[in-house]
Amino acid sequence: MIALIRYTFATMLHTQRYLAPLLLFTGLLGVLTVDGGGPLPPAYASSAGALFVCSTWLTMALMSLDAPSQRAVVVVTAGGRPLRVLLAVVGTALLSCLALMVLGLLFPLWTGDHEVTAPDLLLGVEAQLTCAFTGTAIGVLCSRPVFERRGYALAAALALVTGALFTQGMPPVNSLFTLMATTPDATGLLAPAGAMLALSAALLAASTAVAWFVAGRRE
Repeated sequence: MIALIRYTFATMLHTQRYLAPLLLFTGLLGVLTVDGGGPLPPAYASSAGALFVCSTWLTMALMSLDAPSQRAVVVVTAGGRPLRVLLAVVGTALLSCLALMVLGLLFPLWTGDHEVTAPDLLLGVEAQLTCAFTGTAIGVLCSRPVFERRGYALAAALALVTGALFTQGMPPVNSLFTLMATTPDATGLLAPAGAMLALSAALLAASTAVAWFVAGRRE
């Protein structure tokens, strides 16, 4: 598995598929959080939203790194186990999101004027992990193994991202952002944020299972 993740990382760096999602993340982070003040939860909701969009795009890019013929070679090299290849892509996406999460946690503190507490930081970690898991889940579901046509995959991803962000009360993203925007006390948000994190992890597991099943049927 480690070798597959290293291969995926190397291919991503060589093809520079990470550049567009990274630029989008840094742009959104700068626009949404710069020169902020007051409680940290709203600022961390903004940085988590930027990571949500970025993780979706990055995962879709990682899922389409290899042409079908090259993917077949990778599967054979992995012992004929396509699930291992899929899990390596998911792992690469999540590791990339962890690196971006550090920036998402520190950038609002650097550019804004916030009073920082341990519950604030823990809430920020929960929010960003929730968005990373959910974005990765959407990216896996709206990828080449599930959608044969890129246009359909893009339309599905846009619909799911828009729905997750703006549908009132939709868990885990919109409901979490609503709580963070309206409740300045981070301590009271840790439990519901933890529930949203668990839900996002379940969504990622489900979307990975769906992608593996559909890809297996087609192959």
